[in-house]
Amino acid sequence: MSITTLKSLNFHTMTNLAGRPPTGQKIKVKKKDTKYLQAIREMPCCVCQRFGESQNSPTTAHHPIHDRFSTEKRPDSTAIPLCEGHHQGLWDQTKIALHKETKLWRETYGPDYSYSPGFVQDTDI
Repeated sequence: MSITTLKSLNFHTMTNLAGRPPTGQKIKVKKKDTKYLQAIREMPCCVCQRFGESQNSPTTAHHPIHDRFSTEKRPDSTAIPLCEGHHQGLWDQTKIALHKETKLWRETYGPDYSYSPGFVQDTDI
């Protein structure tokens, strides 16, 4: 490419195809909403409540993963309360754990993001 061709191109108005900031600039990091996440952890498990199951383990905050087509975690504001058994299933193995059996969990309980809007609207968060 000649110098005149390069000069005729306006590099400042070119599209950023990579979606990254210019070299040397930091990417803005999403801040954790610790108050919201703590409030979620103090709630009962939304799946145990909806399906009439007994909650045998502490509640954890789960960021929905169903139909998430990227590697980025969803915002804290979409987190839902799940007992350890429905979330990881490391200690309470009496339930279907979302991170162990994602497909079976969805078939049984529905997509995890479906619990976020309705459940959280009924709270004072």
